[in-house]
Amino acid sequence: MNDQRIAVITDSGTDTPAVFCREHDVRVMPLHINYADGTSFQSGVDITADEVTRRLATEIPKTSLPSPHQIQTTLEQARADGYQRAVVVTIASALSATNQTAHMVAGQMEDFPTIVVDTRSIGMVAGMVVERAVQMVEAGVPFEQLQSRLDSVAQQSNVFFAVKSLDFLYKGGRINGHIYRIGSVLNIKPVLTCDDEGYYTIAKKARGWDRALDTMVSLVADRARQYKRARLAICCSSTTRDLYDALEQKLRAAVPNVESVQRHDLSADLLVHTGPEMAGMGVQNAELDF
Repeated sequence: MNDQRIAVITDSGTDTPAVFCREHDVRVMPLHINYADGTSFQSGVDITADEVTRRLATEIPKTSLPSPHQIQTTLEQARADGYQRAVVVTIASALSATNQTAHMVAGQMEDFPTIVVDTRSIGMVAGMVVERAVQMVEAGVPFEQLQSRLDSVAQQSNVFFAVKSLDFLYKGGRINGHIYRIGSVLNIKPVLTCDDEGYYTIAKKARGWDRALDTMVSLVADRARQYKRARLAICCSSTTRDLYDALEQKLRAAVPNVESVQRHDLSADLLVHTGPEMAGMGVQNAELDF
């Protein structure tokens, strides 16, 4: 427990590394993966990304956010464990109702002040915001300043990703028909990002998978140049993990001011949306003042 007794809580869609969560007592609320036969699994708890991948051949499941009861239970458990306040960091409210639900539940908690941070991002980059939240809490940043400072962190954190097939994002309602049609002709692979509100949008178009990967490196490098030092991240799905070494090598060659490069495996719940062939990169300002 940190000296301020502020619990840091997130959802599984942030892909915050499990080791980091264990070391800093970050409580993760799993999203749910639901199949047509009525079975439901908690992402990362009783179903893995590899298991979801194996089952995609027969069914694309649905996902659902943590229930209000689950969020309330998580907050109550943190209080029972000795925490006096909490910071809940979620994936983009534009992509999931987790943030709105957490706001609702937090407002009903008595004598347990809780702030809810919208990362306006997804996956590894949302996880990088979670890590910043932990660092701020442990550095003694006053609770009253955390909301504004973490909003600033979110604004200086960017995600880029590409998929070999847009079918999963389209069928799940995560992208519109315009983006889907662009990706379905002439082997165009749009590199996607989250806009200022957290919605998916096209950052740049590339022809073919290899060019899409190189385009992501270029986009990350362009963003990193705005900072004195940059924290980078790479995320791969269950069938693209062999790309980690090559992508890190390209990033380190393209970004001279890199402070660190993290590797995040895609969570089971996000894999449902992107499909099994996804690669992404993230960049964050490393100079944020605590």
